[in-house]
Amino acid sequence: MHERSPAPATYVAAGADRFGEQRSLGISTIDFKLLPADPTGILILENTFHAKGGPARHLHLAQDEWFYAVEGNFLIEVGAEQFHLHPGDSLLAPRQIPHVWAFVGPTCGRMLITFLPAGQIEAFFRTVTQANAMPPQDPALWRAHGMELVGPPLAIA
Repeated sequence: MHERSPAPATYVAAGADRFGEQRSLGISTIDFKLLPADPTGILILENTFHAKGGPARHLHLAQDEWFYAVEGNFLIEVGAEQFHLHPGDSLLAPRQIPHVWAFVGPTCGRMLITFLPAGQIEAFFRTVTQANAMPPQDPALWRAHGMELVGPPLAIA
């Protein structure tokens, strides 16, 4: 039997990206905190908002998506249920269930988001952040990264 060496510790400072890169979605930034060695592992990112809004309604074909509100208030719909997340709250959006969410607070917000397995999510964010805008509502783009686009973003007042 071969003993497996433990993986080295992965440290990422507050407000930093694992690779020191900058990624913007227009209303928010994304910092990669933990990326897997292969698509079957876990991906964790920090999404920091400076304006209200969020992505279009979608579902992940093979990933569960877990949200943890760090700062600010978020509205999330998973299937037919609606949740208001405040700092310290978390929510799991299971794979193949449509979900949509948005930052709804008055100032700024931060959320940790985990994808398991990671699949093509890293590639998706690397692609869409090049435009410095929220991901386009292009079904082919979402499908190419293991997701289905199923509706518009939440309407925020």
